[in-house]
Amino acid sequence: MSTSTARVWLITGASSGFGRAVTEAVLSNNEIAVATLRTPTVLDDLAAANPERLLVVKCDVAKPADILSAFAAAIEKFGRVDVVFNNAGYGILGESEATPEDAARALFDVNFWGAVAVSKEAVRVFRDVNPRGAGGRLLNVSSGLGFGAAPGLGMYSASKHALEGFTESLRLEMIPAWNIKISIIAPGAFKTGAHTTGIVTLPAPEAYAGEGLPSQGIRQWFKHGPVRGDPVLAARAIFKFSELDSPPVRWAMGKESAGQMRGKVKHIMEEIDEFESWSEDMDMAV
Repeated sequence: MSTSTARVWLITGASSGFGRAVTEAVLSNNEIAVATLRTPTVLDDLAAANPERLLVVKCDVAKPADILSAFAAAIEKFGRVDVVFNNAGYGILGESEATPEDAARALFDVNFWGAVAVSKEAVRVFRDVNPRGAGGRLLNVSSGLGFGAAPGLGMYSASKHALEGFTESLRLEMIPAWNIKISIIAPGAFKTGAHTTGIVTLPAPEAYAGEGLPSQGIRQWFKHGPVRGDPVLAARAIFKFSELDSPPVRWAMGKESAGQMRGKVKHIMEEIDEFESWSEDMDMAV
């Protein structure tokens, strides 16, 4: 595949985890990667081995100007962007009551507002810069916790719930002529560093420090696991997913994520059935 026909990917959070694994999968499939991250030197090895098909760009998604510059650099070098893997993010492990507001806002600046800014620029480029009708694919990385929740991860879960709501609405705003395909990828637990270097751990307040409390169970899981998901295998599947003609709104990636979502859907349906009758006779008289 020549560089003139290969798809051009823009990948955020490419320094490690899914971001790096997807960058490597793109290159191994002879496509083009624009890898964005806060510390470009982390990818010096990949850049040296792929000088024609890898562009590394400094980008902090919490800074809107960086996002615009990253897309501009991709367009200047390759003329278009075909796939955006909107992946940058991190977590906070801490009880919701005791998570400082400034820490929560900083999390949202990356996980939600940064992802929103990337999404908006992706849609603009797909529609207004790429050849007419070529469109593009936007893959917004959420989490199984963007559909469900867990104790001790309230702010992280909230940021991903917000991203999922935004992404679903954005998808509904697209028109067929633009040929823009938007999906949510919601992984379960994978060995990406998200459970170690990619998370800020806050101390438990006294009220939550006792053994057996729900958030303490999550804290123990983060210390001892297990985390079995392989990000390299996931990246191969993500590449395959990017080629689907009719991608779904949401992909629960990994058996763990699929199981959690299925369990929540079942519980939601049970609650709807149990309380649906309470909504009868609530309409105003005409």
